[in-house]
Amino acid sequence: MTEIVDFAQNLARQAGRLLVEKLTKNNQIYYKGTIDLVTEADKMSEKLILAEISLRYPDHGILSEESAAKNERAAMRWIIDPLDGTTNYAHGFPFFCVSIALEKEGTVILGVIYDPTRDDLFTASRAGGAYLNGKKLQVSSVNDLSRGLLATGFPYDIRVSPDNNLNFFNAMAVKAQAIRRSGAAALDLAYLAAGRFDGFWELKLKPWDTAAGCLMVIEAGGVISDMAGEKWDLLSPGLVASNGLIQEQMLKVFM
Repeated sequence: MTEIVDFAQNLARQAGRLLVEKLTKNNQIYYKGTIDLVTEADKMSEKLILAEISLRYPDHGILSEESAAKNERAAMRWIIDPLDGTTNYAHGFPFFCVSIALEKEGTVILGVIYDPTRDDLFTASRAGGAYLNGKKLQVSSVNDLSRGLLATGFPYDIRVSPDNNLNFFNAMAVKAQAIRRSGAAALDLAYLAAGRFDGFWELKLKPWDTAAGCLMVIEAGGVISDMAGEKWDLLSPGLVASNGLIQEQMLKVFM
């Protein structure tokens, strides 16, 4: 795995540097929906990542946010978010990242999340642990939801769909110590793995939002499930993740 881990880490750093360079310049913004946007930087980062993967591993599949899927029947598949936190990025709010995951026969075996504004490189490999800049990660030891710092987010169809997380947010706000809505799910999950958050939940996430981050949480000793407490997968409509000690307490709020 060493070669492919190094490749993914270097690739995330390259894409992250590109994003930082573009952050201070005129960056064209395109709207995919009323509030769902994509920037020129998203597309440039994705183009860089996909080109490098296709050059090094031409037989691998690719699932990326802004492009059509490639080699969908391949045993090895890369799951890419070239810029998680696009709205933050478009406003100059420095909470965004590059997320790169590698899946083997349906199981995510590698995750890399890079925050270029802080030079934080999170890496996890299946049964190999999770690390931040080479230091092993461990989820927090908070065991009481009322002392927990949680993270969440809201779907892009919040204005038109009743399934918009506002009800869960209101219910959880009076149970947890505090909730943060930072705007980049992959980075929220990395922060959970690092013990900076104690729990996380969100609805309507896509595989590129969660593939790398969920592996990171598991490898740091945390747990993940769907909103009903059942087994979660990349296509589940909702995700609940925590240090494991407050998982059941969180789930009770959603029942």
